[in-house]
Amino acid sequence: MTDKPFQHAPDKPWIFRTYAGHSTAEKSNALYRANLAAGQTGLSVAFDLPTQTAYEADHVLAKGEVGKVGVPVSHLGDMRALFKDIPLETMNTSMTINAPAAWMLALYVALADEQGADRKKLQGTTQNDLIKEYL
Repeated sequence: MTDKPFQHAPDKPWIFRTYAGHSTAEKSNALYRANLAAGQTGLSVAFDLPTQTAYEADHVLAKGEVGKVGVPVSHLGDMRALFKDIPLETMNTSMTINAPAAWMLALYVALADEQGADRKKLQGTTQNDLIKEYL
């Protein structure tokens, strides 16, 4: 342990993210690109409740909840739309997701592969808190 408080490395800028995502992958992408153009330095994806609880948008239990409090992502096509024109190799992405965290990470890596990204340069975090949405 050290007595020194946490200090940010002076040669690395802070990552600024806005927890965001809404209605559709296309509309969320437009918001992300606008935020990045305005100086945001990373992304924090807010998924809708059906996605967070591993329901696809057309599932009966997802009715009325799709896109309400975040962005719905069910497959690679949704992930492509969400990150269109955003180079994942240079992005630091946080994905607030729960049980389907491994699935969302796999989609993200598959998209990065499609973009020709070096997997070693991918940065970010995924959340996997199985109980969070049920408490």
